[in-house]
Amino acid sequence: MANTSARMLRLLSLLQTHRYWPGGELAGRLEVSPRTLRRDVDRLRELGYPVDAARGVAGGYQLQAGAAVPPLLLDDDEAVAIAIGLRTAAAGAVSGFEDISVRALAKVIQLLPPRLRRRIDALQAMTSPGVFGGGPTLDAGALTTIAMGCRGEERMRFDYTAREGEVTRRHVEPHRLVSLGRRWYLMAWDLERGDWRSFRVDRMSGPTLTGARFRPRDIPGGDPVAWLRSRLASVQTRHEVSVLISTPASRVTSVVGYWGTVEEAGPESCRLRMSVDDLNWPVMVLGTIAAPFTVESPPQLTEAVRRAGEALLRGAATS
Repeated sequence: MANTSARMLRLLSLLQTHRYWPGGELAGRLEVSPRTLRRDVDRLRELGYPVDAARGVAGGYQLQAGAAVPPLLLDDDEAVAIAIGLRTAAAGAVSGFEDISVRALAKVIQLLPPRLRRRIDALQAMTSPGVFGGGPTLDAGALTTIAMGCRGEERMRFDYTAREGEVTRRHVEPHRLVSLGRRWYLMAWDLERGDWRSFRVDRMSGPTLTGARFRPRDIPGGDPVAWLRSRLASVQTRHEVSVLISTPASRVTSVVGYWGTVEEAGPESCRLRMSVDDLNWPVMVLGTIAAPFTVESPPQLTEAVRRAGEALLRGAATS
């Protein structure tokens, strides 16, 4: 079995070059008979790897165009575990790895056979994410579909709920997923409006790939994060938050991330400013920092903090 596994790894590594391998040459590289080579290729297909074969004297093997396979052999349980782990990291469980995890997840999902995708979806549906990030809960399957659309340069359709509650049907060319302030945004070219748009992923419903490919456009300014931040800064929000916190600025920055600005106010104090529609987010930030603070504005934040504190105290008293 060990020799078979090592040979399969070697076969995957050779096929990953995407060149066409004549059967005789490939069998010679692996030091096996043509019959054994055919059995090995059949095993790869059973695992879901797309290997094309040509028959005849000049017959050979090639990995399908566009496929990228890591030189790994995983059993079903291992493949499912990796996909679930990437989805968890993409949701923000591991700070700083969200974007990388989404890109890796898109690659892994494309290579999994349908039976394993169904197992992953079922497992995800029956478990609750243990992510403490303050952002809205996302549908992992939707996030994966969007990531695959970006990576595969494939147009997609979805329903989108605006801030005011209006639902519209959108047809876009997805370019980049951006994680900002514990929220995910899709940067896309809106085909009906003929312009760049940003969409909060938690407000997107039923994203579906259409199968139609597109040629990527140049992202404005070349930096999707900078473009998104400038766009969000121009959107009017309901609350302008200002809080003086008795802790170093670096500590507050590590919690709030891009979703606010932190100004030095002294050796051991700083001022946090945020523009938000929902006060629950700054309340969560202040609770996470757990340092003395003074709310400067708005007055509603003081009341929101008081309600949250009373609820926590009631829960502690009954536990």
